[in-house]
Amino acid sequence: MTLEVGTKAPEFSLPGNGDCTISLADYRGKNVVLYFYPKDDTPGCTTEAKDFTAMAQDFQNANAVILGASKDTPAKHDKFIAKHELSVDLISDEDGQMMESYGVWVEKNMYGRKYMGIERSTFLIDADGIIQNIWRKVRVKGHAEKVLDAVKAL
Repeated sequence: MTLEVGTKAPEFSLPGNGDCTISLADYRGKNVVLYFYPKDDTPGCTTEAKDFTAMAQDFQNANAVILGASKDTPAKHDKFIAKHELSVDLISDEDGQMMESYGVWVEKNMYGRKYMGIERSTFLIDADGIIQNIWRKVRVKGHAEKVLDAVKAL
């Protein structure tokens, strides 16, 4: 299933870092930057999380929260956050149902080998739960800035 701009974002309620449950419904009235990434503590994923953390106050000033999601466990998320002093909340989607509902669990191809994995993607969801922007196959460099610009334009 492919989501499009202007459609309602799929609801979710999943375990997050710090022994909490993170639900999309908890953020009604705020803009939500929901980014999907392959794996905690890998170079690209670490850079992306650090970039969003460095700009967290700017996002907060624009009435936005930043949520990252991967298949890593909450315990791994806690270690990742502590190691890199991250200020983003991370969602654990171990069974991949959320990934499926957002269309980011895709077939990938590396060195001729096909496998299923998480496509690095970001969804900007407005205060009413409607998707306002989608970035797929994200290149990390400069991405947080582009997302912030889009949030400010809402």
